[in-house]
Amino acid sequence: MKRFYPILGFCLIPALFLSGCSSPGHKNPKTISVGSIGDAQKLNPILASDGASAEVSGWVFNGLVKYDPGLNLVPDLAEKFETTPDCKNVTFYLKKGVKWHDGEEFTADDVLFTYQKIVDPKVATPYSGGFERVDLVRAVNRYQVEVSYKEAFAPALANWGLGIIPKHLLTGKDLQTDSFNQHPIGTGPYKFKEWAPQQKIVLDSNPDYFEGAPDIRQYLFRVIPDSATMFLELKSGNLDYMGLTPVQFQKQTDTPLFKDKFNKFQYPGFSYTYLGYNLRNPLFSDRNIRKALTYAIDRQSLIDGIWLGYGKLATGPFPPDSWAYNPNVSPYPYDPEKAKQLLAQGGWTPGQDGILQKNGMRFEFTVLTNQGNDERKKSAEIIQSNLARIGIKVNIQILEWQALLHQYIDKKRFEAIILGWGLGQDPDAYDIWYSEKTREGEFNFISYNNPKVDQLLIEGRKTCSQEKRKKIYQEIHTLIADDQPYTFLYYPQALPILAKRFTGVKVTPIGIWWNFPQWKVLPE
Repeated sequence: MKRFYPILGFCLIPALFLSGCSSPGHKNPKTISVGSIGDAQKLNPILASDGASAEVSGWVFNGLVKYDPGLNLVPDLAEKFETTPDCKNVTFYLKKGVKWHDGEEFTADDVLFTYQKIVDPKVATPYSGGFERVDLVRAVNRYQVEVSYKEAFAPALANWGLGIIPKHLLTGKDLQTDSFNQHPIGTGPYKFKEWAPQQKIVLDSNPDYFEGAPDIRQYLFRVIPDSATMFLELKSGNLDYMGLTPVQFQKQTDTPLFKDKFNKFQYPGFSYTYLGYNLRNPLFSDRNIRKALTYAIDRQSLIDGIWLGYGKLATGPFPPDSWAYNPNVSPYPYDPEKAKQLLAQGGWTPGQDGILQKNGMRFEFTVLTNQGNDERKKSAEIIQSNLARIGIKVNIQILEWQALLHQYIDKKRFEAIILGWGLGQDPDAYDIWYSEKTREGEFNFISYNNPKVDQLLIEGRKTCSQEKRKKIYQEIHTLIADDQPYTFLYYPQALPILAKRFTGVKVTPIGIWWNFPQWKVLPE
């Protein structure tokens, strides 16, 4: 997938996306059928904050730039681009003759319109942070756009990988409610055809795509809320692709059927899974109490017992494959006695029923996570058991993805959550950790606030040198690890499986989907 920015992950589809009711499998050999445990919400790239929405809209829309397999930014809707050494100016020269799916020509006016909507306070986009420091966006002519920033802005170019939306269709419309979000029109390799909610989304190949019509004529995104059911659909030939669970990857696909018809892949997911705390809740306001919770959780048992070793212990907000990762930050060890000590120092003592209490309040909370992700459910159960041993009662509630996201997370109606982040290649984590990014629909929904981290997030954006930025983000890694606003659980491996009838598939640092429009289908 073309991912430039953080995505709230809920499963195992490309890298970290998996997303109910089963729909019929495909019959056309030129169709690829992809499984997801959750449905999309809005197929508008500037509103797509969850994995399913971002995945599907990523094939309908293009940004001005994209990543190549070597993690270099290269032109997409742009023919070429120029940047100044001070990281303050970018000029995009747009491709000529690119058509929206309705036949209208793509121009600089669409770029300007997209920018205006991203920074419009009436539009609840989680990506506005990437454009706050823009001073001016100017359409020089139909095919040239100049962008200037108020100060040096290192991730400037990467942010323009966000999908461009059409001015001629959305002028004067309310982006939050317009039907465009369910019937998108983009410039991408695939055109929207059909959406049956909680069943499937169908995209057709764009015969007029500026890089050539894809050989795979149809992209079928099937919503199957249970991983075991999805696996049966894969086995029966009704699915071509899914993200496997560790058990499925290691034990259930080592058969002649799967070896004959499918290829399995394994690579770093560029993501992490976490237990996040609502920091507005007094249970979690004390950093030492959050540390106690981390000490009390046997996270290695999650990796060994649930992920069967296909993951690494997480230490903070950047994965080991990121140049921002700080190898000097050690993971918190499993130490229940240390946890008890910190809790006692915080005034928590056992009540008559053994549950810790303080000032008449029991240490009891509910962990929310999403339906269909067995690894997260099992993680929650192990966490529940671990914390019970030190006198903390944990309840578990499993919710359908869109309900979890919009009724609980966006509204901050949660105590603790188990979720994951699928990360962009640039380590700019402003939208997740900056203290003011807490509005509904934004990504700092735990309400994290550390003035030093805020300062470093701004410095990281203003610094052009990657070596200098590396030191900044490594310090951010250290500070957030010390605050433990999340208990960082693990960095999972991506474990996808794909039918062998598709050729041209190559594993790269950005996964296998980077060149999907160029894949071919073997004749039957």
